[in-house]
Amino acid sequence: MEVLMKITLLEPKAPGIHVYSKFKLPRLGLPILGALVKRELGLEPKIYVEDLSPVDWEAISASDLVGISSITPTVTRAYQLVEKIKKRKPVPVVMGGPHVTFLPEEALARGADYVVRGEGEWAFGELVKSILTGQPSLDSIPGLSYRQGTEIIHNPLPQVVEPLEALPWPDLSLIQNWRKMPILPVLTSRGCPFNCTFCSVTKMFGRRYRMRPIEDVLNELEYWLNQKNWRSVFFYDDNFACRSEHTKELLNQIISRKLPMRWTAQVRVDVAKDEELLRLMRASGGYVLYIGLESVNPRTLEKYRKNQTVEEIAQAIQTIHRHHLQVHGMFVLGSDEDDRRTIDETVRFARQMRIDTVQFMVLTPLPGTEIFFELSQQGRLLNEDWSKFSGHHVVFKPRLLSAYELQKEAAIRAMRRFYSRWQCFKFWFQFRWRNLAIYTYARHSINRWIGQNKDFLQRLRLLSSPSSKVSPHP
Repeated sequence: MEVLMKITLLEPKAPGIHVYSKFKLPRLGLPILGALVKRELGLEPKIYVEDLSPVDWEAISASDLVGISSITPTVTRAYQLVEKIKKRKPVPVVMGGPHVTFLPEEALARGADYVVRGEGEWAFGELVKSILTGQPSLDSIPGLSYRQGTEIIHNPLPQVVEPLEALPWPDLSLIQNWRKMPILPVLTSRGCPFNCTFCSVTKMFGRRYRMRPIEDVLNELEYWLNQKNWRSVFFYDDNFACRSEHTKELLNQIISRKLPMRWTAQVRVDVAKDEELLRLMRASGGYVLYIGLESVNPRTLEKYRKNQTVEEIAQAIQTIHRHHLQVHGMFVLGSDEDDRRTIDETVRFARQMRIDTVQFMVLTPLPGTEIFFELSQQGRLLNEDWSKFSGHHVVFKPRLLSAYELQKEAAIRAMRRFYSRWQCFKFWFQFRWRNLAIYTYARHSINRWIGQNKDFLQRLRLLSSPSSKVSPHP
């Protein structure tokens, strides 16, 4: 009787609390891998997303291969999982995702047997075939890093996946407790033609914007919308409206098919230049646009290479609001051009423009980005704990502020000023219960974050003292 290979895939939980802690939304890498080996090899992996379900260690012990996907802030937890797996059973472990793509030697040193770099769907399938047949031919698998004796081998990176419809839809049903997901995640494109200095997207997925056929996206939406009642759909694209004509056709089809969905997506401010697009967004069920506004400091926008002005940001917010769409503004504070005044002006701008919700994140030098390389070369990185590379912790030495000042003013005080008690009272008296719930949750999250990070804050304060002798690396 044929014995099927058992594969378990893990997505580590994010550390601590953050603005999205309430929304359990898995990334789509593992469900795509699961669907791929199911289609190509007849195998049915189990996927454990720790935010949805605890890892079943009996399933791990019974596995022939364990795969772990991680981004930088979750990789510390990923390495903990690798260590625990290896103590239980010498099962092969393969890791993938942006962090290990740029630091594969680290992952191999921390116990992984293989690292799949870049867009790794085909490479993962080839690795599974190799293990399944017992005839390893690792040198022919694109993007694979592995040990060969004392030597580390890095195979050349794979080509990006094209066309995207060659991949199967993510099989969300492989995720344990997937029905607990309130939001349906859907990806319609990969890549980004822009090249922001703090972003790893282009380094991971390239600058060529690749789109799935509209019919393929619609069929996927229809399938999953029929499986359960979803609160909303989130389009996972890094820039949902990068090709506006393509996006408009998709939205027109959503309207004509009368798909019962409300949705949110990430876009740039230039989306507001096309009011027909905004009208279709609203008509098709769109209600919140997540926009990388980044800064109200023109010099910072130039340094980030955002290709947008403060005037364009302001005009975009007004235009989007006029079409009855909400704006979630994402700001990145702490560039070499930012000081305390910048932070104050950012909060004032967000309130004056009546941005619906915001994130004031601190600049985070993620591996693979230009900012990481620059700050590393300058010896300005203060922390080697990857769990702190979350956008909520200062992990480098700013130029015009101390690290503690940036942490206190940007990540704590700015958030408290925007999500103020006074604003909560106003929503109460205006009977705007949804807004009140969001702002109350945000304030609660800030207080919880402070409580969970007392040691980090104390260390950062000591480190920022002119007479400090504290080592920057704990």
